[in-house]
Amino acid sequence: MSRSDDVVDGVKQMILDGRLHAGERLPAEKELAATLGVSRGSLREGVRALGTLGILDSRHGDGTYVTTLDPALLLAPVGFIADLQDDASAFHAVRRLLETEAAGLAALHIDDDGLARLRVALDETARALVQVPLDHERLVDADLAFHEEVARASANPVLAALIEGLAGRASRTRLWRGLSDVGAEDRTFVEHEAILAAVAARDPDRARLRMATHLLGLEDSATGAQAPWDS
Repeated sequence: MSRSDDVVDGVKQMILDGRLHAGERLPAEKELAATLGVSRGSLREGVRALGTLGILDSRHGDGTYVTTLDPALLLAPVGFIADLQDDASAFHAVRRLLETEAAGLAALHIDDDGLARLRVALDETARALVQVPLDHERLVDADLAFHEEVARASANPVLAALIEGLAGRASRTRLWRGLSDVGAEDRTFVEHEAILAAVAARDPDRARLRMATHLLGLEDSATGAQAPWDS
């Protein structure tokens, strides 16, 4: 283990022990290096690594601070890992499990504002579908907004962060471009309508079923497998 790794582990432990808190400024470089038993050069390397991890934020002329430690920030690297995969089937399967549960929770927790945002995203999907030629970028944006709102409405920020990481814009763009069957875009709109209806009805079981069917259909279309409605 390098000395910069000692810095990473040491600062993490200080946060876990409550010696550093979210939003708090780190001690002076000389003091912190002495506390961790490392050189100032190793400390700087470790601080840079912690910045990449979303744990620290170095502000020019103002010092280094612990970030908000928000789950979405700390779990963001998951998206990069997912985007690296040539075969993303395993990630799609995990995404399906997470989003299915998120839909069920959303049916229990969503408020009127959340329902309104889901409707806005769905209306934007409808507008994208009537464009000629089809605007895939706009469609992806609307799809992302819809699924992110469902995840947010789950009232579980860790679940929402994991979903955002596994199914961010790059992942969704790749999935949409891989759709093989004619009419997949229109069918997705209809399935989103069904998800929204189940969530609005406060029916968690139906919301889970609608989301699972929707995502499984997308996976089948992207891989060329036989979709459930064709079996």
